[in-house]
Amino acid sequence: MNARNQFFLKTSLRGNSLVQILIYANLILFTLMVLHGTILGLGMSAIMNPPPRLMVHWGGQFWPYVLQHTEWWRCITYAFTHGGLIHLGFNMVVLYQVGPLLETEIGWSRLLTVYTSSSLLATVAGLFWHPQSVVVGASGAIFGLIGFSISYYHRVGGGIALQRRNFMFQWAVMAFVFGFIVGADNAAHLGGAIAGAILGWFMPVAIRDQRRTENLFRNIAILCAAITAISIAFIPISWLF
Repeated sequence: MNARNQFFLKTSLRGNSLVQILIYANLILFTLMVLHGTILGLGMSAIMNPPPRLMVHWGGQFWPYVLQHTEWWRCITYAFTHGGLIHLGFNMVVLYQVGPLLETEIGWSRLLTVYTSSSLLATVAGLFWHPQSVVVGASGAIFGLIGFSISYYHRVGGGIALQRRNFMFQWAVMAFVFGFIVGADNAAHLGGAIAGAILGWFMPVAIRDQRRTENLFRNIAILCAAITAISIAFIPISWLF
């Protein structure tokens, strides 16, 4: 069995997994944005290439609004907003492939901690790279999962773990190169990957240490979930002001 098949051996979404919830949240928000764009008369462009104004209306990151109007919730909601069906589809396929195995191995609380932290650092990187650009997409958070996989599996060691590390590293390199070619947001990709790699380097590997820190990560994950829910709630609330 090659490294790719070993990494994606467990990819089924069963029950109410965190990855399943994340995918549903992205799909729902995109659907609502498309319906709004259709009502506005945008036609197919609402599905394939929504205009920046529509994406900002539905939670896209735009740092001038964050800094001048204190719309800090955009630092979370941008990761659930996408710039078209292809953009959404690609990100959700990668999340579907990478997420379930990590959730099985490290648990939902640690996975949500990595996902949320990576999305935050990804958008902070964008602040320094392109502060005037509208940014959307889950790719920064997903690159966080990839960066986490590289450093975490490196520490785990062993044949399968090192093959997974190598495969994810190769995938990250190819994704960065592709990003430069198509003009993707490599600032977010790099920021997310760095955040994930740092967490993967310090995340407990030994079973005893994992049990010892279980409550800590559960509390952090609950905080991340609350911040995410509140941030998404601020999308429609912001329309009233």
